[in-house]
Amino acid sequence: MSAPFAFAGRTCLITGAASGIGAALALELGRRRSVLVLVDRDAEGLARAAAAARELGAADVTTYEIDLSDGGDRLDLAAEVASRHGGVDLLVNNAGVTLMGEFEQNAMPDFEWLLEINLMAVIRLTKAFLPQLLARPGSHVVNVSSLFGLIAPAGQVAYVTSKFAVRGFTDALRHELEPRGVGVTVVHPGGIRTNIAANARVSGGDPDGRQVAQARRFAERALTMPAEEAAKQIVAAIHDRRPRLVIGGVAKGADLLARLTPTRYWRISQRLATVKKLQGD
Repeated sequence: MSAPFAFAGRTCLITGAASGIGAALALELGRRRSVLVLVDRDAEGLARAAAAARELGAADVTTYEIDLSDGGDRLDLAAEVASRHGGVDLLVNNAGVTLMGEFEQNAMPDFEWLLEINLMAVIRLTKAFLPQLLARPGSHVVNVSSLFGLIAPAGQVAYVTSKFAVRGFTDALRHELEPRGVGVTVVHPGGIRTNIAANARVSGGDPDGRQVAQARRFAERALTMPAEEAAKQIVAAIHDRRPRLVIGGVAKGADLLARLTPTRYWRISQRLATVKKLQGD
């Protein structure tokens, strides 16, 4: 696909739109006078994102308060969007959650909750909106994976499982849809300042709050790129029809290391982290 994606007047659906990258994307697309369909379970955050997008020039903004963990097939949402807007031109599957603790500690209901939001919601929404995407020339799908869709650190088994699956799903989907005129992009952000770490679920509980406090300290130290910058890069990738976008120096470095040493990168990264700690960096 060579023609750039034109945003003005095109209907764009974003999940996880109440905060972080999703809210920043709503603002970027609002500036480009897109028609926005914003989805999240946080009604207050949705209202703020919608109001800000309208002020910036969005052609129209509709919000849907939906909990993506409930396992719905999303055909009702697809039908409503088709009725109101005639269909969707851009689907951005951005919503995501994380789960703290090693695999041994992870309760299966928590593991399944994460997979439902991070993976199955991506699949369900793409399936529900696929007829609309195929019917609208030049449409596009964006699935947000993660740095942890490129590398697999200890203590993140559930999250890694979902994000590697999103990566594989998106790559295979691209090979099917691009010949039919639908662009597909997988995004691997790393080090983006969002609430995902601070809002992580803790399997087995966190009675003294230590794990949550640790997650917040990690977020303050490691998640430094503003979500607005990530959103600008994603919008540019959509415009240019790029199949893959890796955001942030940490993600790019980890991607390269995993390609060079696919079975040893974790040990190497642990050694590098130890050296940085000893240097006081």
